[in-house]
Amino acid sequence: MTLSPASNGHLTVSISTGHPDTDDLPPSGNNPQDDDEELADPDDPFDITQTKNASHETLRRWRQAALVLNASRRFRYTLDLKKEEEKEQKKSLIRAHAQVIRAALLFRLAGERELVISTAATPATPVAVGDYAVGLEQLASMSKDQNISVLQQYGGIKGLSNLLKSNADKGISGDEADLLKRKNAFGTNTYPRKKGRSFWRFLWEAWQDLTLIILIIAAAVSLALGIKTEGLDEGWYDGGSIAFAVFLVIVVTAVSDYRQSLQFQNLNAEKQNIQLEVIRGGRTIKISIFDIVVGDVIPLKIGDQVPADGVLITGHSLAIDESSMTGESKIVHKDHKAPFLMSGCKVADGVGVMLVTGVGINTEWGLLMASISEDTGEETPLQVRLNGVATFIGIVGLSVAVLVLAVLLGRYFSGHTKDLYGNPEFVAGKTSISNAIDGVIKIFTIAVTIVVVAVPEGLPLAVTLTLAYSMRKMMADKALVRRLSACETMGSATTICSDKTGTLTLNQMTVVEAYVGRTKLNPPDDSSKLHPEVLSLINEGIAQNTTGNVFVPKEGGEAEVSGSPTEKAILSWAVKLGMNFGLIRSTSTVLHVFPFNSEKKRGGVALKLVDSGVHIHWKGAAEIVLGSCTQYLDSNGHLQSIGEEKAFFKEAIDDMAARSLRCVAIAYRSYELDKVPSNEELDQWSLPEHELVLLAIVGIKDPCRPGVKDAVKVCTDAGVKVRMVTGDNLQTAKAIALECGILASNEDAVEPNIIEGKKFRELSEKEREQVAKKITVMGRSSPNDKLLLVQALRKEADIGLSMGIQGTEVAKESSDIIILDDNFASVVKVVRWGRSVYANIQKFIQFQLTVNVAALVINVVAAISSGDVPLNAVQLLWVNLIMDTLGALALATEPPTDHLMHRSPVGRREPLITNIMWRNLFIQAVYQIIVLLVLNFCDESLLPKQDTRAHAFQVKNTLIFNAFVMCQIFNEFNARKPDEMNVFRGVTKNRLFMGIIGITFILQVNRQPFVIV
Repeated sequence: MTLSPASNGHLTVSISTGHPDTDDLPPSGNNPQDDDEELADPDDPFDITQTKNASHETLRRWRQAALVLNASRRFRYTLDLKKEEEKEQKKSLIRAHAQVIRAALLFRLAGERELVISTAATPATPVAVGDYAVGLEQLASMSKDQNISVLQQYGGIKGLSNLLKSNADKGISGDEADLLKRKNAFGTNTYPRKKGRSFWRFLWEAWQDLTLIILIIAAAVSLALGIKTEGLDEGWYDGGSIAFAVFLVIVVTAVSDYRQSLQFQNLNAEKQNIQLEVIRGGRTIKISIFDIVVGDVIPLKIGDQVPADGVLITGHSLAIDESSMTGESKIVHKDHKAPFLMSGCKVADGVGVMLVTGVGINTEWGLLMASISEDTGEETPLQVRLNGVATFIGIVGLSVAVLVLAVLLGRYFSGHTKDLYGNPEFVAGKTSISNAIDGVIKIFTIAVTIVVVAVPEGLPLAVTLTLAYSMRKMMADKALVRRLSACETMGSATTICSDKTGTLTLNQMTVVEAYVGRTKLNPPDDSSKLHPEVLSLINEGIAQNTTGNVFVPKEGGEAEVSGSPTEKAILSWAVKLGMNFGLIRSTSTVLHVFPFNSEKKRGGVALKLVDSGVHIHWKGAAEIVLGSCTQYLDSNGHLQSIGEEKAFFKEAIDDMAARSLRCVAIAYRSYELDKVPSNEELDQWSLPEHELVLLAIVGIKDPCRPGVKDAVKVCTDAGVKVRMVTGDNLQTAKAIALECGILASNEDAVEPNIIEGKKFRELSEKEREQVAKKITVMGRSSPNDKLLLVQALRKEADIGLSMGIQGTEVAKESSDIIILDDNFASVVKVVRWGRSVYANIQKFIQFQLTVNVAALVINVVAAISSGDVPLNAVQLLWVNLIMDTLGALALATEPPTDHLMHRSPVGRREPLITNIMWRNLFIQAVYQIIVLLVLNFCDESLLPKQDTRAHAFQVKNTLIFNAFVMCQIFNEFNARKPDEMNVFRGVTKNRLFMGIIGITFILQVNRQPFVIV
């Protein structure tokens, strides 16, 4: 899926492939960075650069190639391919149902322009249910069958709204008692969700590890033989210790995994809680999608999700994308002939207002959501690569375990394995079968435990752990992660293409300058200088040509203005000029609306007046609307030719734009009623947009966000280039870019550093690729221009970020990360966290590989040389617990540091294990091996003489084990800062790390059963 920045409030991020994004390099249309490095190695199942678009076959291939001991745990947070196939089958069934209904509707309408209701048809009689004159079953049947004849028999939209005790203009009253009645009668806008896994399920899954099962069986046999030969008092030590250690590993693993699952559940709940506008009691308010009830009146605009089943009250050029329900990408136009709207669909174009007739489980969408389990599984590229690393290490570990097993069995049965007194443990014909089996079990247990330590099951899961932790922390930093992979990929970002409004600016707009004719209003809401006719036309154009609303409380008080920030600013200005919003709306009739269009940068409305005259009002980008004007009304109400005055108006626009004001022009023209198309052709009517009369030009101030300049500097220092892409005038864009630090100085504000979308669009594909790298600011850009820029930069946007407040639902759904406070500074925090995820995974890899190498080498050397191993099964299980679960928790939860933002972006094709990590790993492993081997072979000269040989052997092994664990505790500190000398810097700030180190140390020094051999 190409993540287009077309929707409102959508940012895109491009990713490094290992080369810095330098603008100084000579442009080349054949840059190998574009494609060659993105190609994955077809022979390597673990080389997947993009899991987001990967086929099921590709995902299945890497799973089959991985060496796995516990599949249910290893693949828990990856996509469940079997469930995904089942989900698609269920979707297709429900979509088929929707298609059948749609086909039946089209069949009924075929061959006729108007639907003729058969006189023989039995009229639908509403059946009263409770407080309402129509029941749930009737509404559900009408909506699912899209039965327009039933709707007409209910009296159309007005009749149906009366039956539901609602009002097509003002909505429901919305008080608590009314809402409760509606929920009881028609249900809530929720659907049953499958409960998350219980703790016992996680306990069961942790137990599924093949090696742990083998160890439990070995522990049971060892326990039985021990009790039989040595009695209950002494014989339970070996078997009991192994069983206890396995139990501890299972419990700690289950607790850790269960905590992660709760975090994911909370994040999923947050993702689904969409906020939207409804009209209640005449007032436009924002509520959660879950709080919508039958009878609600909901305004719809481009990019919105249809939140429930309903019927269209009014609509203009309304086009709905029903692909989520029908499976077809066809856009369906909605009007009074096809008024039914399905929950879950998206508004592709136009505007409209709907009346809710069905919510929750009583809609097709609700049935679909309830019937499929929401599998949030998703593998990330890093997770797949780590499975490759884990598989390689596992194969090496397995080979070592087999070697140790062979050596120990060979030495045992050949009589070279001695007991504590120097006697052979096995003598052919003399050693009892029971003792021989016990000896073999001990050897086998050691080999299996080496496999437990050697196969790093926790390595891929460490990605999930650090991502879960990062996602929770990013939530506090106002960033909601929708895709796990985006969280890690953000660390490789080289370019951020950002919108201006609401991201770099506060989105708190106010009209600070206004021109009516050649007169500049000072203050801008001073209506005393305006002729009543001019004022009336301005108010008429603003009140009718808007998607906003003005609500005046009955008890008096200040008017409440709602709508987009630009609409609110203009409506608020008109209210101060004396506009009576309700009166103006009631004294003229809307004939046709041309919704604001990002391509044309303007929107219009045709009105029929009381005297049967027609006014066509336009509002939009000042220089574009001005270009269509031939006359203007001066402040005295006189019509003047605009000819020579155009230069004055252009200068006024440029002056306002240079002061970073958004310039909007308001114009109108008269029209003859007999030229207006008939009702059938009205929807296809293109509103006349020439020979307009200019009424006013306003300058809207949208201040730069505090801290944006610092955030842009942080990005620049981190090797991330910030580009601003906006629909605003180029001069306005330039002024904001200078204020935010995106442009360093006026000298930089030259082509192609700053460019208009139209100019960029007209370039050839090759020219666009050459120019794109130099672009810092693009003004007057359409959604398609933004897409062309992203494609020219990287062929495809790697990550989409949308704005949580101003972003549309379509933008949010197609994005990977939602910036909840619409603040660019939050985007920088996301980059920091992305880099932190990658850095934390590298720390854990270094730590785990060091433990693996040291543990394997010491056991192999000891087994071959003396026929025994200093680290027994129980001790190795404890080390595995430190390494896999506690180690991952300690290192994966390191918070991001400023140091991360002084590095260059990490290319996603760069090796996971860097040269610095290899250096640290080698030195630390060699140090540990030397210490442990010295303790193993020079114990007599280092330790005081013991009473018995058995006690001396026990003391030596206890010392080796404690030394090994203490080495790992120090190793955790060492792994915190792989590329810094001072590994203790900032350690006290990470309480979780300090807590885990403390717990590990206390358990180690107080753990008596583990020292028994």
